[in-house]
Amino acid sequence: MPHSPEDKKRAITRLRRIRGQAEALERAIAEGSECGAVLQQLAAMRGAVNGLMADVLEGHLRESFGHADCAVDSLDDPEHARTHEAIDEISSLVRSYLK
Repeated sequence: MPHSPEDKKRAITRLRRIRGQAEALERAIAEGSECGAVLQQLAAMRGAVNGLMADVLEGHLRESFGHADCAVDSLDDPEHARTHEAIDEISSLVRSYLK
């Protein structure tokens, strides 16, 4: 769950975009749009949901390991740097999987 005001705002903005996409998809289906157009809208929605999921998961990882607000200076600590790098690597893997 996003905790900072900036993260909450970003998540809500994404959700509103997804809601708009869902409403457009509903209209397209009701109007009998071509399958290709419907599939394209579905893919866009899936990408938006996956992006939101990746953001929330990354925030969760950073919060769970106590590094959500870490300062760049603290990367001088080898243990902190390793944890930060591991979270970055996991986040990158998840984002690539969700594409």
